[in-house]
Amino acid sequence: MQNKKMILVAMFGLCAVFAGARADDAVFIEETIDMADVSPEEMMENLSADAIENYDVQGSLFQQITDLEQEKVLMQLEKERAQLDLELDRLAAEKIKLHMEIDTLSSRAEQQQMQVETEIVKLENEANRLVKEQAELMAQEEEVEEEVQEIKRAKKKEPAKEADISFADKYRLINVIGAGNQLQATIEDLNNGQTKRISVGKKLDGYTVKSISLDEGIVFTKGEDEQSLGVDE
Repeated sequence: MQNKKMILVAMFGLCAVFAGARADDAVFIEETIDMADVSPEEMMENLSADAIENYDVQGSLFQQITDLEQEKVLMQLEKERAQLDLELDRLAAEKIKLHMEIDTLSSRAEQQQMQVETEIVKLENEANRLVKEQAELMAQEEEVEEEVQEIKRAKKKEPAKEADISFADKYRLINVIGAGNQLQATIEDLNNGQTKRISVGKKLDGYTVKSISLDEGIVFTKGEDEQSLGVDE
């Protein structure tokens, strides 16, 4: 029985030491075993309860480990919070940048819209001007056409201009000499009896000798007026 008590005291002492109990608790445990008339099992339970109740965590290894873990967790949380703050700052900067870009794009869009509207107005004015000019040109063309028709009608009504002279009344063809393109004609002025020798291309009284032939005689031309002087005339 004595050996069992010693074993129990040793076991309870070890438990108290490992549990962080004070050194004088071992004496208390031994006195309790001697005084109490209880079984070892009940005494073990009572001592375990007392050891847990009287356990002082301050300064123990468990407390140090717990404090270190808490510090690590807090440091990690601080680090993550700082990272989140950086991300929030970056997102805020991005948001501001996006708002600035949106404002810039909106301003550019408004400017482009104004430029487009200005160009549209210019094109409409230009189109109206061209339409007006086209109408004026058409009116001028109609006026010119009317004037041309009036001139044509007036020319039709004008009497035919009389020839400046009548070669048949003023001259008489005496003869034609030569051959081919070298033909020459001799004519007589009926007013004074003088004779003249003419050839193709010569001028006479403002008329040009167009041709000379034995059959047709002499053909004189002046613009649209054309006269002939035959052999028998």
